Amino acid sequence: MNGEAARKAGDLSGATWFKSSYSGSNGGQCVEISRTFAVSGLVPVRDSKAPQGPALVFPADGWSSFVSTVKRGGFSA
Repeated sequence: MNGEAARKAGDLSGATWFKSSYSGSNGGQCVEISRTFAVSGLVPVRDSKAPQGPALVFPADGWSSFVSTVKRGGFSA
């Protein structure tokens, strides 16, 4: 991660967040992600129940691989 990307990832106040399409409307276990920093190669992820809490910031290619693996059923419960 270059210095500019790291600086941008540290300030997520400008992020636009959306919930996973698999999240129900029951307020359950949901994650939100932001594509705001995709141009910097970063994907912030946070718990929708605690939007002011911490976010994890992943490299975009790593996040994409993770999502693809989940969709293929690559992880056991």
